[in-house]
Amino acid sequence: MSLSETSKRYVNDFKIYLEVERNFSKHTIRAYESDIVAFLIWLDTAAPESANHAKIKEYLLFIQRFNYSKTTLSRKISAIRTFYRYLYRERLIDANPVSGLHSPKKSKNLPKFLTGPEIEQILNNIKIETPAGYRNRTILELLYATGMRVSELAGLNFSNLNLDENEITVFGKGAKERIVLVSNRAKDFLERYIKTVRPMIPELPVRTDENSPVFINKTGYRLQPQSIRAAIKEIVDKIQLPKVVTPHVFRHSFATKLLENGADLRVVQELLGHASISNTQIYTHVSTERLKSVYDKTHPRA
Repeated sequence: MSLSETSKRYVNDFKIYLEVERNFSKHTIRAYESDIVAFLIWLDTAAPESANHAKIKEYLLFIQRFNYSKTTLSRKISAIRTFYRYLYRERLIDANPVSGLHSPKKSKNLPKFLTGPEIEQILNNIKIETPAGYRNRTILELLYATGMRVSELAGLNFSNLNLDENEITVFGKGAKERIVLVSNRAKDFLERYIKTVRPMIPELPVRTDENSPVFINKTGYRLQPQSIRAAIKEIVDKIQLPKVVTPHVFRHSFATKLLENGADLRVVQELLGHASISNTQIYTHVSTERLKSVYDKTHPRA
């Protein structure tokens, strides 16, 4: 069943709101749009404005029969909650029907991370003789040295770099600005990439101003996060590392290593750009689990 013209307009305006005002990622916007369209189709001929709290609860009971994961259910509820808050804010509805609507509690899995030797194994198996290879090595050095999200790294422009002070300014979730610190080793790779390797891209447009992207593909345009993920997967598959490794695993490894070496939790929170310390505290559990593992393996009476 197709949506009414009014519903289509609501969905389109909602997408613009998510992109412009909330600064949601393209992935999240697509997911929220799909969730809202599915809900509006379920409403059938009823207008979105007519849905009350009971009707929305009825829909949530309906989708539970599909055995979605808690994460997916939480996202669907969040999409509906955000949609109706938007409608209420725009005075398209008189009352907010999602007040008191809660998402199911998600079980927190401990983040996966790489050991020091595993990091070195990955880095040392990147062929840096080609421009793309050297670029990829530089990217992974930076991910591990800074804890940046892959979207933050892909979005870097030259104006974000302050390498004299070993600093990079990044814009994280919600366009929040923060400064990450760069190790000398990662900085050396980055400086050589910029001065020597980046200009070797054959199709490079002559643009190295402040608004130019730092990391580019073979045609000279900004390198996208999916290309970074593909490069990591290719390396991990090649060395047959028995772990699923993503850019976020490098971020987890960065945080875990800092805490293992005695870094203050608040400092790690600041470097990661977490809005809440509770998001950072999960890494303390990782460190504790690793301590227990070492204890069990090495203590004679464990």
